[in-house]
Amino acid sequence: MPIVVVANPKGGVGKSTLSTNVAGYFASQGHTVMLGDVDRQQSSALWLKLRPAAARPIHTWDISHDLIARPPKEATHVVLDTPAGLHGWRFKDVLKLANKVIVPLQPSIFDIYATRAFLDELAETRQASKLEVGIVGMRVSPRTIAADKLAEFVGGLGLPVLGYLRDTQNYIHLAARGLTLFDVAPGRVEKDLVQWQGICQWLDR
Repeated sequence: MPIVVVANPKGGVGKSTLSTNVAGYFASQGHTVMLGDVDRQQSSALWLKLRPAAARPIHTWDISHDLIARPPKEATHVVLDTPAGLHGWRFKDVLKLANKVIVPLQPSIFDIYATRAFLDELAETRQASKLEVGIVGMRVSPRTIAADKLAEFVGGLGLPVLGYLRDTQNYIHLAARGLTLFDVAPGRVEKDLVQWQGICQWLDR
């Protein structure tokens, strides 16, 4: 069972946006998907309540900030949205569950260095286990100085940049309806789906 954890100790970097769209991608492939939310804000849990009955199903299970429970066996693909400030035993418990970790990272110098210790720990865990770790640049255009600086920084840690997601209202409008890029006609979100190609290939690997 692939278990994908979306994590960054800094708040406001796009964890819930990534988590819901990863779950939406898995659901679009016909998988039995569970989306867990251990963030106290419960953004992903709220999104699930907004999801229309006609959309491909994405399920949840009883999980809390203080109890990182294993997902039910009937799930084939699991996505876990985590809180800001994730560290200590909660962080280690989450990593024990995970096959893959995606770190959303904005390309500002403040965000990069606020995440440095977390990325160092992930890089060490990755070397000591089969855990796969990937970075996604959030609200940034490729082929910009900001994107180059982000790639240079994480490249020094030996972590791949899976893709760069532009700053667009598409994510906001879709989230308000409990939907993802993968729930609407591709022509409506063509530019965004192109940016997701590398991420989806990594998820499927």
